[in-house]
Amino acid sequence: QVQLVESGGGLVQAGDSLRLSCVTSGRTYAMAWFRQAPGRERALVAGIRRSTSITYYADSVKGRFTISRDNAKNTVYLQMNSLKPEDTAVYYCAARASMDWIVTGTESYEYWGQGTQVTVSS
Repeated sequence: QVQLVESGGGLVQAGDSLRLSCVTSGRTYAMAWFRQAPGRERALVAGIRRSTSITYYADSVKGRFTISRDNAKNTVYLQMNSLKPEDTAVYYCAARASMDWIVTGTESYEYWGQGTQVTVSS
């Protein structure tokens, strides 16, 4: 069982930046960041393949967030710039055990982190 440990969340003001990190205990394939705000479903924010670094972004974060990964360090990052109050949520790192396709459904990711809170004040 691969473990995922996230870090980097916090309380910031609108317009600020944060970088989230997710370290895995073993090899994974496609990885993603999801977020879940109170009363809302968990939704895909960004994803990245292992082999080609092809990325995916939700429309709401395009141009502001950047996902990257360092396979040698078993780490994926989410650089979040120009944060908005509507970005407030618990952010979860997720990974696929054997498939290198980025998909939007949570059920396709076998491994999950514990979540890190991001709060953006106006």
